Amino acid sequence: MSTSLKGKKIAFLATDGVEQVELTDPREALEKAGADIELLSIREGRIDGYHHLDKGGSFQVDKLVGDAESSDYDALVLPGGVANPDALRQDHAAVAFVRDFVEAGKPVAAICHAAWLLVEANVVRGRNLTSFPSVKTDIVNAGGHWVDEQVCHDAPLITSRNPGDLEAFSGKIIEVVGR
Repeated sequence: MSTSLKGKKIAFLATDGVEQVELTDPREALEKAGADIELLSIREGRIDGYHHLDKGGSFQVDKLVGDAESSDYDALVLPGGVANPDALRQDHAAVAFVRDFVEAGKPVAAICHAAWLLVEANVVRGRNLTSFPSVKTDIVNAGGHWVDEQVCHDAPLITSRNPGDLEAFSGKIIEVVGR
């Protein structure tokens, strides 16, 4: 029996430079499970996805993160890429939005370099998480414990390393949000 996310509202937070497959695969899996998805960003209009360093598609932003309230959502998904989380971590509203979710105990799922946002939001101390290997030192320096696992769940955080982990990542989000 599959888990239903009917009635669940999930925010995705991304901007230009998002690793496209880390946005589209979890989004499709969560929508298939019945979730309502909103794409939030730090600017209006469309954001550009990438396939590593090659430009991919563009995606319509539903709402500015500065206009969104964490209380309106059941979970938050943070896709990676390098440019995307690097830009988001410099935006006060984006960082505060992530921190609000964690402080409320709501699931926050970050993959690849998106763990930079968790570091910036100062929510990794004492927690186990994984990420793209180049982010390990940042996590450790912020007081987190980095593990090399396909998916790591240390409530409320769900983390994965890279696009190769997307199936496990999406499955864990559906399991946790569907409880």
